[in-house]
Amino acid sequence: MRKVFVNGTFDILHRGHLELLEFAKSLGDFLIVAIDSDRRVKELKGPTRPINTEYERKQMLEAIRWVDRVYVFDSDAELVSYITDCDLMVKGSDYRGRPIVGQDVCPEIVFFERLEDYSSSKKIEDIISR
Repeated sequence: MRKVFVNGTFDILHRGHLELLEFAKSLGDFLIVAIDSDRRVKELKGPTRPINTEYERKQMLEAIRWVDRVYVFDSDAELVSYITDCDLMVKGSDYRGRPIVGQDVCPEIVFFERLEDYSSSKKIEDIISR
C-alpha cells in the first residue's frame, strides 16, 4: 500500500485544497493529512487565526472522500513522526527550493502547482472587505 502525506493549516477549505487532496490521493492508496494545532497556527499566522478550530478543521477534512486519516500536530518533531511512515509527500509548488520539514525521512516529494487565486488568507481578506 502506497501512503501519501500532505500537511497544512486547512483553515478555510477552498477549491485549491480540494484539488491538492484529489491530486495527492491519485498518487497512492492511502492519504494522510496532518494539520497544525490551534496553538501552532496562532504562533505562525497571528492571534486572530485559526478561524476554524483544529477539531472543526479535522472533521471537515475527514468528510472529504480522498482523505483516509487526519492527524493534528503541535511541533515539527510530531509532524516528522507522521511523515516517517509515508512513501510520498505532496507539497505546494511554493515550497520548491525551500527546506521542508520531514524531507530527510520521506523517500519522495512531489510538488503540486498551486492555484494562485486560492488561499485561506486571501479568502479571509475577501470576507472582511465585503
